Amino acid sequence: MDLLALIAERTLLLDGGLGRALMERGFQAGECPEEWNVSHPSEVEDIHRSFFAAGSDIVNTNTFGGTGMRLAAHGLASRAVELNQVGARLAVAVRDREFPGRFVAGDIGPCGQMVKPMGSAEPDALRVTFSEQARALVAGGVDLLNIETMFDLTEATIAVEEAVAAAGGRPVLANMAFKPAAKGFRTMMGVTPEQAVAALKAAGADLVGCNCEISCEPMAALVPILGELTGGATCAQPNAGQPRLEAGVTVYDETPEHFAAVVATYPAMGAAIVGGCCGTPPASIAALAAALGR
Repeated sequence: MDLLALIAERTLLLDGGLGRALMERGFQAGECPEEWNVSHPSEVEDIHRSFFAAGSDIVNTNTFGGTGMRLAAHGLASRAVELNQVGARLAVAVRDREFPGRFVAGDIGPCGQMVKPMGSAEPDALRVTFSEQARALVAGGVDLLNIETMFDLTEATIAVEEAVAAAGGRPVLANMAFKPAAKGFRTMMGVTPEQAVAALKAAGADLVGCNCEISCEPMAALVPILGELTGGATCAQPNAGQPRLEAGVTVYDETPEHFAAVVATYPAMGAAIVGGCCGTPPASIAALAAALGR
């Protein structure tokens, strides 16, 4: 079924934190997550399987840092197309074999460089790198493109425009990372929800939402703002609380039950798609699915 038609009927569930899931399977600091698509395909497939089994309608590909510009930090810029296509195919293969009727989102994160005039990255270079990634994900078989954790509106707008151009009619989601500020919510670069929705909808995004930066309770104050601005078609993915280090290991204290109880209130505020971001395990998605009556 068409995804946009489906969200008119019911709330859809995204997945949770791929970073935590990778670390639980042996990923080490300094490694490239996207390289695991080729060096550890079974582990990446198992992550997708775990979230689908928990109740996710949509899983994100393991390609958040998959732009050539960001992969350059690992010396892998020349493999951007390969790593994104393989990442897409892994998720699609799990879906096709075991969870037909679900969806795979091609995950696109920031390029890792500040855009001029705040930084040195040229807008045209961003267009090239986002276009390359989006087209590779589409070639790998994704059903939609999910732009996440954006702070800068220029970068986010370029990413959306290039995703729309590559998508071939597939839906494009655009999510900014907001935090509470003195006057409402802002991204790290000072972007307001009103500015984000106006610009990203104009760029062609089908849904504009929020992810990362904050946990489920502060995000509960942001969702109705975005819900009103988007006409009840927003997306929300909070973190699993605030991380802390325990014996050198990153720990998230938020329980699946608490996460589910709070996030289950988001649909009534205008969230068409809900899920989790950093630190959110499959158990939290399963609890959320149960709280939503799945």
